[in-house]
Amino acid sequence: MRQIETDVLIRFSIPESYGNLRKHRLRRRSQSLLTQTPRIRLSSPGFSELSGYRSIMKAPKKELAQADRDALFEILETRFEKNPHRHPGIAWEEVKAHLLKNPGKLRSLLEMESTGGEPDVVEWNAGAGTCTFFDCSPESPKGRTSLCYDKEALAARKQHKPRDSAMNLAESMGVELLNEAQYRHLQKLGPVDRKTSSWIKTPDDIRELDGALFGDHRFGHTFVYHNGAQSYYAARGFRASLTI
Repeated sequence: MRQIETDVLIRFSIPESYGNLRKHRLRRRSQSLLTQTPRIRLSSPGFSELSGYRSIMKAPKKELAQADRDALFEILETRFEKNPHRHPGIAWEEVKAHLLKNPGKLRSLLEMESTGGEPDVVEWNAGAGTCTFFDCSPESPKGRTSLCYDKEALAARKQHKPRDSAMNLAESMGVELLNEAQYRHLQKLGPVDRKTSSWIKTPDDIRELDGALFGDHRFGHTFVYHNGAQSYYAARGFRASLTI
């Protein structure tokens, strides 16, 4: 698979007296930093940086540019072929054909990818004509951390508010948080969140008491816990599902 990077312009203001050696060191350092963060080449207008990843939340609501779609498909195909245990008996060409018939969903899928979710197919329902993607990244998606649970929790927090809530960000992306059953199913496909944790969709009766659920994987087991919905942590994001 060819390496895909976004176009980045870096400018340095260096006094002439520093000489060529200083310029060379800075150039090597900038190249090293660029290769440390995986990126997708994005052509559509309205993109902005979010925690080292590309975010399309403020982009115009229209179909992806062909270059963005092709880059996304290349990443998804590579991941799909490397993880057949997540979708036994399903061929990538079937999935690709289905995605091409539903171009309006690709922006949500790209948002999952660009915020670090590493989405992959986990269900193919031939009868309903749908396929479902889950975030399958080893740890909670990096572009969606430090979020409280929902907008009510965000409004109730008086000091040190986070930038957003998990439920609100998911709605903006056009996806849904995994519920407990989905989270446990994902863990059966291969353990995730061994160093982090992820918010999961919380039943109404728990949320009415100001609680919210999150999960992780420790000591060879999957755990689901409770926390105050207003809490947020740098090591906790959320995992999403998208049915197309």
